[in-house]
Amino acid sequence: MLYQLLKTTHSLTAYLVLGFLLFSVVNALLGLLQKRAYTKKDLRIHLFALIFTHLQVTLGLILYVVTPLLQSWGALGAKVMKDAYLRKMLVEHPFGLVAAILITIGWSLHKKQKTDRGAFKKILIFYAIGLLLILGVLPWKTWLAF
Repeated sequence: MLYQLLKTTHSLTAYLVLGFLLFSVVNALLGLLQKRAYTKKDLRIHLFALIFTHLQVTLGLILYVVTPLLQSWGALGAKVMKDAYLRKMLVEHPFGLVAAILITIGWSLHKKQKTDRGAFKKILIFYAIGLLLILGVLPWKTWLAF
């Protein structure tokens, strides 16, 4: 019951993460191209993307620990590596954590920038790379069947 609730919440939160990250990347790109001032609205957009990404990672880490799939790690992971679904869920999908780390680095670096252009640039680079990594580790077959 708890496992299924976590799995459903994790899947639904992914839509929010993708939406906010895409919106943040587009916002940063437009801010950079239009040479806009970095306002409180921009800060909030990028902060919400960061918050939902962290929420997603937290749910994912909890889910990873309680998943019944974790029992497949016996015999040095041979079973996991031979099965495409298990490999995706237990090895590749957790690399989304790297995306969250990059997004967090981008958030931290953008606050240290002296110019609005520098702030938009840091957000654009790190959030875009994070978004691409997340898109790469999504279990598309499972997720779209949801």
